[in-house]
Amino acid sequence: MRLKNCHNFHDYRKLAQKRLPGPIFNYIDGGADDEVTMRKNTAAYDKVDLVPNVLRGVKDVDLSVTVMGQKLDVPFYCSPTALQRLFHHQGEHAVAAVAEKFGTMFGVSSLGTASLEDLRKKHSTPQVYQFYFHKDRGLNSAMMQRAKEAGVNVMMLTVDSITGGNRERDLRTGFSIPMRLNMRGLYEFMSKPHWGINYVTHEKFKLPQLDEHVDMSGGAKSIGGYFTEMLDPTMNWDDVAKMVREWDGEFCLKGVMSVADAKRAVEIGCTGIVLSNHGGRQLDGSRTAFDQLEDIVMAVGDDIDVIIDGGVQRGTHILKALSRGAKAVGLGRFYLYPLAAAGEAGVDRAITNLHVEVLRDMRLMGCQSIADLSPENLIANI
Repeated sequence: MRLKNCHNFHDYRKLAQKRLPGPIFNYIDGGADDEVTMRKNTAAYDKVDLVPNVLRGVKDVDLSVTVMGQKLDVPFYCSPTALQRLFHHQGEHAVAAVAEKFGTMFGVSSLGTASLEDLRKKHSTPQVYQFYFHKDRGLNSAMMQRAKEAGVNVMMLTVDSITGGNRERDLRTGFSIPMRLNMRGLYEFMSKPHWGINYVTHEKFKLPQLDEHVDMSGGAKSIGGYFTEMLDPTMNWDDVAKMVREWDGEFCLKGVMSVADAKRAVEIGCTGIVLSNHGGRQLDGSRTAFDQLEDIVMAVGDDIDVIIDGGVQRGTHILKALSRGAKAVGLGRFYLYPLAAAGEAGVDRAITNLHVEVLRDMRLMGCQSIADLSPENLIANI
């Protein structure tokens, strides 16, 4: 399979699997425990059908939205994801370039492999910084100040990862950062020499946001150690309220799933929430974001920007989320597979495909703008 033969999410996944060593592919591809929630994230969209309107004279379609103060040309954005240069040497720079081309946001993770400053200098599109809460409060303040000085537009605090999920695929392959592979994992790397050549002949793998705090040489502060030793499981609403005041700008909580928590986010001054179960990689058996979306929009949709991620594979999934009240939709694996498959060219082709899908689907729905979508466009099929 070649990039030119990729036309949908599943095609890019197959090409990524062909090109990545097994442990790295399974890191992207896997979820927590039995991976029930990961599968349900996409299946949830099948529970409702779109109801189109015809004879509406649709010619030009406006896909633009405004979310957390950012004007986006399309109603989807590239969510922050970790370790991107492990999947392809172009990493975050490839994703940022495509996001800029389509006039949308991209996210940078605390575990990102390109620095906030470099990305901000090279790409003018809105930038989100995905942040973890540390036991060291001084470190939290220093990292937020660095993000502010870099020109980050939106601070996004992840609140569903106070400890790492049980990702058994990684346990089977021995995947970790730094690498500590078992024999099966080593064989997988040996069978994909092209990946290895690219890895050693390009810029050294690093975590610029954390390079002063995480020892990548194999010491105690590995990625696993980072979650278990540096993140603070006692984080509470008072802590976050202080961060919101300190940031004094667009502040979003990623990982909110209950109505009560959504209301509390409004109370402490957040400007956005992302309904997310971390792609099914944290608490297996948890509810999907799409299933929870209607209740949360009804409760706080007029007071805060409600965003959703998880399981999106088609333009129709995006239209269903927007019809149910989401202001925008985040993409994760959707761009990671094409990134792994072909770098910037892969991400560009995948996002182009999605853009074409959303435009076509809007015309077929009889909608000229995102504002034309509403719950009336949906009907439950169960």
